[in-house]
Amino acid sequence: MNAISYRQLIFIALLLGIPLASFFIVFRPQNQAIARARQEIELKQAMLSKLREATARSSDLERANAEIGESIAAIESRLPSDKEMDLVLRDVAKIAENAGLLMKNFKRSEKPLPAGLAMEQPLTVEIEGDFDGFYRFLLELERLPRITRLPDFQMERMDDVDGALTTRFTLSVYYQGEDPATLSDRPTASAGASK
Repeated sequence: MNAISYRQLIFIALLLGIPLASFFIVFRPQNQAIARARQEIELKQAMLSKLREATARSSDLERANAEIGESIAAIESRLPSDKEMDLVLRDVAKIAENAGLLMKNFKRSEKPLPAGLAMEQPLTVEIEGDFDGFYRFLLELERLPRITRLPDFQMERMDDVDGALTTRFTLSVYYQGEDPATLSDRPTASAGASK
């Protein structure tokens, strides 16, 4: 019975040893390889989703760049050239005349100021007339297709006529001056000059 029991023990040990050995030799390394493969797949899927987001943002950025380009073109179309500045000045004088105002003083300052890629031409203007005419003048000035601003403004009531006033202001008109490449080489205007 001892021989059979040893045989049986060896047989049982072999029966138990083969699956245990195969687990440690075959299945455990395969499970580790499968786990690594799954981690790589998850990492690649995460990278793929990030790439999809970046691609979606890229098309959004292209669309945003196109919109910005259109906005810049629209603003540049509102900037007269240096040669058209006289037409803008005539338009301002005509608006004052149509509003029933007397233009007492209308002159350019000595030299235009750089304003980014454009130029700013300040004009000193002195107008006399009634308040309603001046109000119409400002409304029409606002409707001009050109970019303008009024950085300083003074208004005085005239004593001899009711509702009459004298107004002094600086009208700045923006225009396309020199080649933008040469403008970037120039020093910019001080903060006090451009207000």
